[in-house]
Amino acid sequence: MNSSEHKKTFRAALLRTVPVMAGYTVLGFGFGLLLESKGYGFLWAALMSLTIFGGSMQYVAVDLLSGGASLISAAIMTVMIQARHLFYGISMLIKYRDTGKAKPYLIFGLTDETYGLVCGYDVPEGINKKMYWLWITLLDQCYWIAGSVAGGLFGQAVSVNTTGVEFSMTALFVVILTDNLLKKDSRIPAIIGVIISFICLMIFGADNFLIPSMAGIAAALMLLRPALCGGREDEK
Repeated sequence: MNSSEHKKTFRAALLRTVPVMAGYTVLGFGFGLLLESKGYGFLWAALMSLTIFGGSMQYVAVDLLSGGASLISAAIMTVMIQARHLFYGISMLIKYRDTGKAKPYLIFGLTDETYGLVCGYDVPEGINKKMYWLWITLLDQCYWIAGSVAGGLFGQAVSVNTTGVEFSMTALFVVILTDNLLKKDSRIPAIIGVIISFICLMIFGADNFLIPSMAGIAAALMLLRPALCGGREDEK
């Protein structure tokens, strides 16, 4: 790719990620603010956002750090919360198979919102899809890092009551679910997820339903994948 093609690809990815920028800077700000309130400065916020980039898991990590949780407890909690990424991995096997050296980072940076941008929209005409996906992933992480650092710095400069800040990630997932229910193509998977989660909640209780729910949803989506995809393969 020459310089003009790189610029064209970057501009296309930047325009596509503007909605994510609006959300990630605010959510990242909340994370940085919450982390600083527990005694961890903005540098910790930057480091966690750079190396973990886990969204909801980073919010939970604040309590794990401040509560002195063991490594085993932290590992189990991480698996429970981030298990949904199993679905992303399954659905991205074909799309990312020819991305070469960019693949490890594309896998690492695959968040809910990045997944939505990569899978929910076609690559603009005349744009290298691998670089386009790479820029989307990188820009989304940069938005989160910038918000996290800003939140940490703000928390150091101003005394803020952070009660309720951690609910922002729950609110985001509610918005994502609502958006999926409104879209015809993603309505059935969303409904499947809600039904299986409710059944597991009734059977296993609020403290133990997450892992069975994730396993059940993964199994259901794998079994129903041909029907949900309409017999089509993803982009090749």
